[in-house]
Amino acid sequence: MTVGDLIGKGIFQVVEEGDDLSREITGIFCCDLLSVAMGRAPSMSAWVTVMGNVNTIAVATLADVSCVILAENAQADEMCLTRAKQQGVTLLATEEPVFEAALKVHDMLHG
Repeated sequence: MTVGDLIGKGIFQVVEEGDDLSREITGIFCCDLLSVAMGRAPSMSAWVTVMGNVNTIAVATLADVSCVILAENAQADEMCLTRAKQQGVTLLATEEPVFEAALKVHDMLHG
């Protein structure tokens, strides 16, 4: 599944459309501790978190994740939005809890 496919399902709100909607999503990663995400988020994963700050985008770029999904109505601050746009990171949002958001992506990947 690609980032564009995920967006096309209409399940998540598009906060920032990144530069590469053809980017593959091969798994899911859930974590709110940025230092852990930096070292453990698999490349090409959809990262589900409640952290909507500029450091989240830095970690997403370093970890080479395919997209970031902000769960639980978490809001991206202005610096986060600016950096996501600059770095070409796709940023999505949902009111769903982290687990439920990740489960929806999992079902799309494996269903």
